[in-house]
Amino acid sequence: MIGGMDNDFCLVRRCLIPADAFILCGCLRAAGLNATVMDDQHMQAALLLAPAIGGARVMVPAAELPQALEVLDAFERGELALDDDADVGGARVYEFTPRK
Repeated sequence: MIGGMDNDFCLVRRCLIPADAFILCGCLRAAGLNATVMDDQHMQAALLLAPAIGGARVMVPAAELPQALEVLDAFERGELALDDDADVGGARVYEFTPRK
C-alpha cells in the first residue's frame, strides 16, 4: 500500500485487438467501475506482435474485480445489448446489479 491507498490493479481480460479492449473498458466504466486499458499502444504499433506480447489488458482495482467479472459475463451473454430503437444520446451511468 502506498500512501494509505490500495493501488493494486487486476487483469480482467486480454484482447488481441485494442478496440475490443476499449469496448470492454467502456462497459465497465458505464457500470461505475474504474477500468483502464494497458499495452494498447504496443498492439497498435505492431499488431502482428500482439500474440507474443499478450494483447491489450483491461484492468480494474482489486476491490472491483468481482463486480467487473459480473459485468463482463453479462456483456458476453448479451444482457447489455441495446435495442434497435434505444436512445443513445447523452452520457449516463448504468446501474448494474450483480447476480447472487
